[in-house]
Amino acid sequence: MGKTLVIVESPSKAKTIGKFLGSKYKVVASVGHVRDLPKSKLGIDIDNRFEPQYISIRGKGDVIKAMRKEAKDADKVYLATDPDREGEAISWHIAHLLGMDGTKPCRIEFNEITKGAIQSAVKHPRAINQNLVDAQQARRVLDRLVGYQISPLLWRKIHRGLSAGRVQSAALKIICDREKQILDFIPKEYWTITATLQKPDEKGKKKKQFTAKLIEHKGKKITVETKEQADAVLAALSPDGFVVGKVDLKERFKKPMPPFTTSSLQQEASNKLNYNTRKTMMIAQQLYEGMELKGHGHVGLVTYIRTDSVRISAEAEAAVKGYITENFGAGYLGNAAFSNKKKDVQDAHEAIRPSNVNLHPDDIKDSLTKEQYNLYKLIWSRFVASRMKPAVFDSVSADINNGDYTFRATGSKLKYDGYLKVYNNTADEDEEKMLPELEVGQCLLQVDIAGEQNFTQPPSRFTEASLVKELEEKDIGRPSTYAPIVGTLVERKYVTREKKTLKPTELGFLVTELMETYFKEIVDVGFTAGMEEKLDDVEVKGLEWQKVIEDFYGILKDELEVADNAIEKVKLEDELTDELCELCGKPMAIKHGRFGEFLACSGYPECKNTKPILKKLDVKCPVCGKDLVIRRGKTGKMFYGCSGYPDCNQVYWYRPVDKKCPKCGSLLVQRKGRGHELACSNNDCDHKE
Repeated sequence: MGKTLVIVESPSKAKTIGKFLGSKYKVVASVGHVRDLPKSKLGIDIDNRFEPQYISIRGKGDVIKAMRKEAKDADKVYLATDPDREGEAISWHIAHLLGMDGTKPCRIEFNEITKGAIQSAVKHPRAINQNLVDAQQARRVLDRLVGYQISPLLWRKIHRGLSAGRVQSAALKIICDREKQILDFIPKEYWTITATLQKPDEKGKKKKQFTAKLIEHKGKKITVETKEQADAVLAALSPDGFVVGKVDLKERFKKPMPPFTTSSLQQEASNKLNYNTRKTMMIAQQLYEGMELKGHGHVGLVTYIRTDSVRISAEAEAAVKGYITENFGAGYLGNAAFSNKKKDVQDAHEAIRPSNVNLHPDDIKDSLTKEQYNLYKLIWSRFVASRMKPAVFDSVSADINNGDYTFRATGSKLKYDGYLKVYNNTADEDEEKMLPELEVGQCLLQVDIAGEQNFTQPPSRFTEASLVKELEEKDIGRPSTYAPIVGTLVERKYVTREKKTLKPTELGFLVTELMETYFKEIVDVGFTAGMEEKLDDVEVKGLEWQKVIEDFYGILKDELEVADNAIEKVKLEDELTDELCELCGKPMAIKHGRFGEFLACSGYPECKNTKPILKKLDVKCPVCGKDLVIRRGKTGKMFYGCSGYPDCNQVYWYRPVDKKCPKCGSLLVQRKGRGHELACSNNDCDHKE
């Protein structure tokens, strides 16, 4: 009797699932996509209803050959790629290559990589969902049309290496619009007047001081705009005239947040852990695919990481409530209800949660890297907290009168920790933030009073986290697309990172201005959000994907023709550096060439000295100890070499990381699939993780 073949995407996932299914199953990995549009041309037959012209991806020949051999020898073949549009499309492409009938039950999916979930999945195969496949195809074709037809125009009119994209260009416009608001902002002066007060002496009691801010004059809100006005207010106040006019005591409830979606995880990991979106998704993928845990074997730690949903399964609900009751007591069980912003799309997946809530982060800390532990703890804590009671604070607000002026003092004190016991405990409020007991009519002593000059502040630049939030709120793109957006904008020199914020460059403004003028739909937030809705309708309502593309392309085609004729060639000023030419002493300038940026002498054509721009990796060469840097060969292919070349010729074709192989001591390198896999750089060593 033959075996059942199961095809997944990543080798690490194959390893985990293989252990769960046993000897009757063979689990192999496609290592991501196996077919795609060609890189060398548009690859879309526009005249034939935008039919994609897929080809096998270069370098995947051996993988495809191996899958075909295994499929031929198997009794059954199950396609177990990720449970989303991208995963469905990969299964569809694999089915095509293996000659499988996708309308038969050949597709299995699971939201978490646990033994129970995997064994249940193989018992309930289904047909390939063509709506999901078409939704992915529509996005792929649409993005290819935008990228491959607008980008060459930017190359011709500005310089090589630029790009435009359906989501990328809209995101860049949002960043540029915010920068314009900052540049146009005119600060306005205002003054705050703050009194430091205390109750009269009470025998044997410590005097407790507190502050109150001016808020009203004769019962109306007051704004103090100048020093003269501030001085007039201070002169009108009596040091002995502070009297308590009103005291409000109440309980304030702070509710827990729902479990993570993809975008909320990206935002929180940025805010709390200082991880960019790409790093967050890379680590989350590792947690999802699983790792070896002491005493537990190979375990997938979290549920699927690409989701818009805050829903959790009934089993997970029961498990977390049992955990809370056992570890904190039934009194901590909450009843918060969370609902999705969008009802239909991607709700097949649960929120991101731990696969097994009983695996406390601290219990498995020794089996995880620091980054894996931090992110797992964040996911675990947020999930457990979401099923706990709100925190309760005693809150007090006191209005204190002085003649015609009213000051307000506020304070609060944690009364019941609730969900703060496990998540976001930085909100604890101590005694010093609570006001002393005050009574209406009580006279207070003035310790100090002062006016402080302030100026209104411009809006803040976007951080990666706040940009993700903005894109989500405006319904631009999808969570799985957020991670690469900022990386692309930085790589293209459209934006720079300044203290975690994103600042558009002159080039970014130039490209956005060009796009606004000639391709206004591409960068229009409303149009882009509307297009996302149509693309979702392909999945949810079965809308014909070619019709969506047809409607869009009619607009794009006309705009391309107008733009090509109207746009003049743009000459960018060279950016001079502090580095001096070793041949003539003039400053070196950053130039843009076929394979990216390089340094050239500003004294050209008299001096023709050029050199590459070396970007350090923060990894030391294991041979000589100097920095490893990114280099490009004569053909433009990127590789990683020692900055000590030619004295040291150590090179790597995959990006090395600052971690040594536990087997042989060589550096580990990143092998890219849909996630990232670390492998030993030594060809004679088979270590992977």
